[in-house]
Amino acid sequence: MVAVQCDRTGGPEVLAIVDDTPSSPGPGEVLLRHTAVGLNFIDTYHRSGLYPLALPSRLGLEAAGVVEAVGAGVSLSPGTRVGYCWGPIGAYATTRIIAADRLVVLPDSVSDEVAAAVLLKGCTTEFLVERCARIKAGQWALVHAAAGGVGQLLVQWLKHVGAHVIAVAGSAEKVAIAEAHGADHGLVQNDGVVAAVREITQGRGVDVTFDGVGKATWEMSLDCLKRRGLHISYGNASGAVGPVDFGILSRKGSLFATRPTLFDYYTNRDEIDTHAGRVLDLVARGVLKVDIGQRYPLIEAATAHRDLEARATRGSTVLVP
Repeated sequence: MVAVQCDRTGGPEVLAIVDDTPSSPGPGEVLLRHTAVGLNFIDTYHRSGLYPLALPSRLGLEAAGVVEAVGAGVSLSPGTRVGYCWGPIGAYATTRIIAADRLVVLPDSVSDEVAAAVLLKGCTTEFLVERCARIKAGQWALVHAAAGGVGQLLVQWLKHVGAHVIAVAGSAEKVAIAEAHGADHGLVQNDGVVAAVREITQGRGVDVTFDGVGKATWEMSLDCLKRRGLHISYGNASGAVGPVDFGILSRKGSLFATRPTLFDYYTNRDEIDTHAGRVLDLVARGVLKVDIGQRYPLIEAATAHRDLEARATRGSTVLVP
């Protein structure tokens, strides 16, 4: 039994494999044996110190597995397949003790690997589209990094609700991936994106930009918006946006901007059951197709982090204990 831990912040080299012997679950807890662990950009933010943690700390917010034992007051039975993505941190492990109210039971038609690949990204997509942007049919949306894990799901969910989608990605190959997932228009990331978006939308601009890239695409995203459009910055793949001249929103058309996080949209059991349940239902029905682009052994988590940060991955990534 092993876990991945960092004793200091830094690059992937700070990730260490440590021995881990699970304890017995207490009241309200389960002992969970992980079968697949999700890799997400937020894991690199925790490792690097961009999102500070008390050290030493384990990593990972998302996994799927099988209940091995339960504590008092838990209704789940040993052998039940479950998943989670709302923390607490520590998913990079063979086994773990976790509160039962953090878990969702997986449908038979959703595999453990798919659940570990989709829960955090899918729940992020759900709240971004449905409860943050509140996209309506016929609106225009621009998705950055549209061939990535969240990007692919955003394209599919936006099309599901009837939006027109412009996908932006780092290469022609990645643009083709986004288009294969339903994007109406695909653009390679370069200095011509703003002009192309204006041409596609007949000069109007898009209603919403979904930007998980951060610093490198901040002003470009604003320039793609219509007057009074909404910019949603949900990630920092190129670094944090940094200090912002608030007046830029006025100068570029009385724009709105927000920096939301999953954990403010999944705050209680009712929200988890309702909204994660919808994500799993859409996956089970084939509305959301999950592309697992690569798999790494859990003990090679450092390599997975390097590849993710180098943009050398596509779709979702799982770590296999």
